[in-house]
Parts: sequence; structure tokens; C-alpha cells
Amino acid sequence: MKIGNDYIGVGVGAFILNDKDELLLQKRAVPAEKGCWCIPGGRLEMIETLQEAVIRETKEETDLDIKVIKMMGVCDHIIKEEDAHWITISYLCNIKSGEAKIMEPNKASDMKWFSLNKLPSNLTITTKKALEYYQNIKVNSN
Repeated sequence: MKIGNDYIGVGVGAFILNDKDELLLQKRAVPAEKGCWCIPGGRLEMIETLQEAVIRETKEETDLDIKVIKMMGVCDHIIKEEDAHWITISYLCNIKSGEAKIMEPNKASDMKWFSLNKLPSNLTITTKKALEYYQNIKVNSN
């Protein structure tokens, strides 16, 4: 049985901004949404908190050590044509240390920092939802 296809998966995503207010995105090299840009993240493992998962997944994928600032929201990540169903929780995070680099080239074909005003159009469902949550956080904090 495959997580996210045979039963619902639980995932996490790290919304990481640098000091230039640029968002870290990686280009997916695997389904679901292959070829789309996404925030770093992955699946929750047994006996692991959501925050532990987002810290671990970010380190595994980008070599960054991050600090979780706050939960942004939850996304129903359903792709009917790929028979994929995930529930993904996104977190606003800061970099504690490290330089972003691709650590899992079989999963990410590219990684870049993007200005929030010049994001690629082909974003994953979870990344689009995380951006909505971030915009609401900014509006409500002003």
C-alpha cells in the first residue's frame, strides 16, 4: 500500500523567507505535480510531531536548519487524475543556519529563491495555499 494513493497521507511544508523577503522553492522531479515548484516538505512519520517533521524534512531536502515560527494553515491536497490525497500543514519558518542546496536530486530538479512578486506560475496546490495563508497573516498583522 502506498501513502497518499491507497490511504490519505499527512504532510508538512516549510514556508521559508530569506532576509530579502524571497521564498525558497524547489522544482518537483517526482509525482504528484511533477515539474511544479513547491515549498520544502514531506510526509509525517510515526511517533513524530508535525513540527519535528517540517524541521527534519527541510534539513533532508535543503540542508537548512530552521526554526518554526507558526502554523499557517491546512491544505486539502487532492489530485484526482493522479489518485493522490494528502492533508498538508504549512509552517512559517526562519533559517537558523545553513545554505540552501539540493540534497535529494531524485526528488527536486532545481531550487531557487523567488521574490514574492515574481513567483513561477506552475506552483503546487499546497504552495498556492501556503501563499494565501501568508498573505492573510501579513494583512492581519498590519
